[in-house]
Amino acid sequence: MRLCIVGGALQGMEAAFLGRKAGYETVLIDRRPDAPGLSVCDEPHVLNPVDEPERALEVFRTCDAVLPACEEHDLLEVLDRILRDAGIPFLFDLKAYDTSQSKLLSNEMMLSVGVPLPGKWPECGFPVVVKPSSQSGSIGVSIAHDMEEVEAGLEKVRALGDDPVIQEFVHGKSVSLEVIGDGERAISYVTTEVVLDGGYDCKEVRCFPGILDEEQERDFALYSRRTAESLGLNALMDVEAILTPRGLRFLEIDARIPSQTPAAILTATGVNLLERLVESRLGTHDEAEPTGRSGIYWHLHLKDGVLETTGEKEFSHVREPSFAQGLFGSDDSISDYAPGKGEWHGTFMVSGDTPAEAEDRRLSVIQAIMGECGCDSFVDRSPKEA
Repeated sequence: MRLCIVGGALQGMEAAFLGRKAGYETVLIDRRPDAPGLSVCDEPHVLNPVDEPERALEVFRTCDAVLPACEEHDLLEVLDRILRDAGIPFLFDLKAYDTSQSKLLSNEMMLSVGVPLPGKWPECGFPVVVKPSSQSGSIGVSIAHDMEEVEAGLEKVRALGDDPVIQEFVHGKSVSLEVIGDGERAISYVTTEVVLDGGYDCKEVRCFPGILDEEQERDFALYSRRTAESLGLNALMDVEAILTPRGLRFLEIDARIPSQTPAAILTATGVNLLERLVESRLGTHDEAEPTGRSGIYWHLHLKDGVLETTGEKEFSHVREPSFAQGLFGSDDSISDYAPGKGEWHGTFMVSGDTPAEAEDRRLSVIQAIMGECGCDSFVDRSPKEA
């Protein structure tokens, strides 16, 4: 299997990681010569398919399938068109993606099939979240406790040229679930817990048995599949929710292969979501059976003798990373670490038979790094509750 990945940022790096674990040959395209994903694939190409569609098509014709790891809509439209015309499998659903990229549209769609969402403003009262409809992650997101802060949040959204969404601020355990659909039927996979840094950016993913109880797990899977089938999803979608004292509240969907959670799932369970996505196009799509093991995936940044957990935004500054097994006692890693280097970024993955064993191994990796690199301190920031 020869897979072409378009996009060499965090998504592309991790798609190459999943591809290698599946035994695929990975080809990666990015317009930036310093894109970090170019150093971890089997065959790198620096080009922009929007400007050079014929050259890109020459590369695509040597591959069995193409996976986008990018967000630029003009690029996604070009890929959708030229791959459809060439008859090359495109592991993506542009129509579903467009709906998922509008929180206004996707919220309306989820409500129509009974998915529980955070309360609407102003009925919900304070605090509220003010966020842009079409941005991903924590970009442009504000928490407001009064009208003055609401106005400040709206101004931030307007500066992005986007439409605002105002919802009840809900806090609790942040959970994620991937769903793969064939256009009619959808299959849900493994629940993970997403742990945030001080800027509400993902710093860690935990894949443990029992993250949700049986009823919560059933509801999460049911509503996620219902959403995917309502979309007519013919690809992979990530679903994010918060477990509140009143039950699950769904935050957003994203109809593309995500970063972070698939690597954590693979580490814990052996289920490779990229491989499952490819299989779904070949008609061999089966339910996942978790192994019952536990896994932890997390980002670290070393600078000036300080080791710090960090979100995906900071990790994206990694330069010329490489994959390694066993680095500092981890199962797997993606990093630009080198002995004696004063600043580096790394993502580490560990597994264990139990959550406690996985956590012990995570702490052991951190201690090994601090000892080897002569760190003065370790910093681990979390969000403040509203």
